[in-house]
Amino acid sequence: MAHRARDLSNREIALHVQHLVKGFSKKTGGSLLRPVHTESRAVDDVSFHVRRGEIYGVLGPNGSGKSTLIRAMSTLLIPDAGTVSIFGLDVVHDEAQVRRLLNRVSVDAAFYKKLSPRENLLYSAQLYGLERHVAEERALVTLRRLGLKDKAFFEPLEEMSRGMQQKVAIARAFLTSPVVVLLDEPTTGLDPKSRRDVQEFVLELRDVHDATIILTTHDMPEAERLCDRIAFISGGRFVAEGTAEELRTLAGPGKTLEDAFIELTGEDLAKDEEPTP
Repeated sequence: MAHRARDLSNREIALHVQHLVKGFSKKTGGSLLRPVHTESRAVDDVSFHVRRGEIYGVLGPNGSGKSTLIRAMSTLLIPDAGTVSIFGLDVVHDEAQVRRLLNRVSVDAAFYKKLSPRENLLYSAQLYGLERHVAEERALVTLRRLGLKDKAFFEPLEEMSRGMQQKVAIARAFLTSPVVVLLDEPTTGLDPKSRRDVQEFVLELRDVHDATIILTTHDMPEAERLCDRIAFISGGRFVAEGTAEELRTLAGPGKTLEDAFIELTGEDLAKDEEPTP
């Protein structure tokens, strides 16, 4: 089901990206002593803003720049040019303050796999100064909401499916009640039931906690269901932005969101992974 557009025009701007550029150097030839490198821009002059309580989708294939964009917004990468601000705080100059406002879920979330979800989550809570009993109760409630059985809370993560591990990653991201959440393909590789659990939880967090959520995905139905607005990204650039209905209209009568993406970008959603630093 497509997301029903909400009027967020009177809400404050939570995230503001202006002319963001991030490139990587890749060896393309030469010799061991005289290598030749080529600069590749993973994010190329991207500008947009997201209002408080909005779910903003960045839709594109692997290699289009989605994950690099998320890492730059989350303080993990320093932009080559341009700025990113979270509620007026610059992600480079105000890094410590920004990190207290946001959290990130990626498709390749890292854990201590020998430890249980409980141990991993309590460790993360300590890093944020969250009281142990508060963290444990909040983590258990969230994991139950995402469909995990109580006994799984105490089992080693290495014995769990990827879908269960991803739910733990989502619980970790929301443990500190962030006001901005960056979701980098959070449902990739999940089974249909787990995907639905995660999507419903995202909507619940938006509605109950007024969280601002940036979601990268290459799943068209997911983008239509969750997002207030969607940007198409291709080759590190935004090529179109609007509600799902507005983007379909750009492609012509009777067109799907996928039709619109292919027509506006000239590519499909099956490409190689983007370069990493």
